Amino acid sequence: MHEVLEGITLIAYDLDGTLIDSVPDLTFALQETMSERHLPVPREEAVRQWVGNGSLVLVERALGAASDQGLMAPPDKALVDALHERFLHHYGRYACRATRVYPGVHECLAAQKARNLTQVLVTNKPSRFIAPLLEGLQLGGYFTLLIGGDSLLRKKPDPLPLLHVMEQVGARPGQTLMVGDSVHDVRAGQSAGCRTLGVPYGYNHGQPIADAGPDVIVESLIELV
Repeated sequence: MHEVLEGITLIAYDLDGTLIDSVPDLTFALQETMSERHLPVPREEAVRQWVGNGSLVLVERALGAASDQGLMAPPDKALVDALHERFLHHYGRYACRATRVYPGVHECLAAQKARNLTQVLVTNKPSRFIAPLLEGLQLGGYFTLLIGGDSLLRKKPDPLPLLHVMEQVGARPGQTLMVGDSVHDVRAGQSAGCRTLGVPYGYNHGQPIADAGPDVIVESLIELV
């Protein structure tokens, strides 16, 4: 067992960029959304830099990039909200088309389940997509709680989601490990007083996860088996 798990009873995982690579399907949905309005269609490389703060911010960043390039007028709230609804519609169609589970994830989740550690999901993804996505990727059954970006009043990097799950399962901060790929995950964990673990392969706006200062970095979650 990896030393970071010593004394841990609760593991909270981020989803996108940590357990799964969902950017291909997020890109499909965003491209469909933008093309409906004859707006510039983003490339996957750009979407990889934009994800991590929830679906509304993703849409805002796509529109903002087009506006910054002089390809459209600055978007107003009505346009952002309308395109966000269309994005959610399209993502519901594409969510499991090209999304994949990162190597080592199945093995890690199974190992912690065998150790009787409580596992929860704390993601900024809209909650309505989480359970179907987990089932489609054969990740269902591992998590006691699923917390999405719209489940509570505030989302990561705010510590509220972690404080909530700790209260729900009866774990203390010193017994809790936050596992994620971005500065938002690390900041949420640090603010909640939890131990933090970062992975370097996900979405962190082009910045090394080491810059966020997690307690531990592993190349793959297989190292936690």
